[in-house]
Amino acid sequence: MIEFGLGMDFHGQDVNKAAQKAVKDAISKSCLCGLEEVLHLKDLSRDVRIEVILGVSDPAKIREEDIKACLPIGTVSVRAAAGGLQVSGLYLPGFGDQDDSIEVAVACIEVWIDQNE
Repeated sequence: MIEFGLGMDFHGQDVNKAAQKAVKDAISKSCLCGLEEVLHLKDLSRDVRIEVILGVSDPAKIREEDIKACLPIGTVSVRAAAGGLQVSGLYLPGFGDQDDSIEVAVACIEVWIDQNE
């Protein structure tokens, strides 16, 4: 399974918040119902491998554990690459803004099933 998501942090310019929203957007568009029954998986944490690839303006700021926490099953790996967007928005210091930019992130979620028979 492969799915894409988009996330924005309108105030605060936090790449992690934007990336988490992108991951949640991607997984909200997919359903993995039946994996246990059809493929006879015994342990979704062990048998399901999830690769998260993020496009963000500052990959070094991504906190992998925060991204992994968005995914309820599987063994998760996270990779961040330069991408995403920063676009002009409103500067509202009361909302935690450091400047007037909006942080935009893109997520690609790949789900792999490991079957060792």
